[in-house]
Amino acid sequence: MMSGQEAVLSANAARVVYNEDSDAPVEAVRSITLDLRRGEILALVGPSGCGKTTLFNAIAGLIPLQGGTVEVGGTQVEKANGHVGYMLQKDLLLPWRTVIENVTLGLEIRGRHKAEARRIALDLIRRYGLAGFENSKPSGLSGGMRQRVALMRTLAFEPEVILLDEPFSALDFQTRILLQADVKRIIREQEKSVILITHDIGEAISMANRIVVLTNRPATVKTIHEVPWGGEETDPLTIRDLPDYQHMFSAIWQELELAPH
Repeated sequence: MMSGQEAVLSANAARVVYNEDSDAPVEAVRSITLDLRRGEILALVGPSGCGKTTLFNAIAGLIPLQGGTVEVGGTQVEKANGHVGYMLQKDLLLPWRTVIENVTLGLEIRGRHKAEARRIALDLIRRYGLAGFENSKPSGLSGGMRQRVALMRTLAFEPEVILLDEPFSALDFQTRILLQADVKRIIREQEKSVILITHDIGEAISMANRIVVLTNRPATVKTIHEVPWGGEETDPLTIRDLPDYQHMFSAIWQELELAPH
């Protein structure tokens, strides 16, 4: 489905080195080249400690590269203000602000008029299952509801690319499965381009159009898998029953198990 579509984000030979000028520099990411096609979910998986989060931070423009480039819509990511939004494992909601006030936070920082910010937030809240909780504080919400608020806060300022860094890992299994389906549906409806970083192979297969398997540190691209159903099926439990699911799971598991340590 996504083949032939334009790339909204591209990494070309991206490299990250910590303590580059010291006697013991640490190369975390080595020559990563990949693209994110418009409208797709691209999942990144790799061995524990391989540099997934470092790559995430580089793609988000939060840390500098020591080589190569990352571009969003043809603009270097560090200069693409507002083009990239991200959602972390921790929702980072402000406990003294209500749901609607947390959703409008990014819009306020960007100088949007208060009435317009509130209208955008209310629309997202009502469309995506939190109507009636507009004035609740985060302490009164479940973990899944808090993550929905975090996603709405990210969607509110309409970034071109959304980065998800293990956003479901702190949730129990049932909530995680339900939220995967919800987030995937919302992303499809909003027509967003997404990079998902996860340690969960099943989550990657359930949500993504393509899966990039990274090597051990320094992270490089080992393989890229096209998901057979193209990301169209939205129910993670249905996907787990498909014949190709277990084949892909086993193939990726073996690639990770064979990664040198």
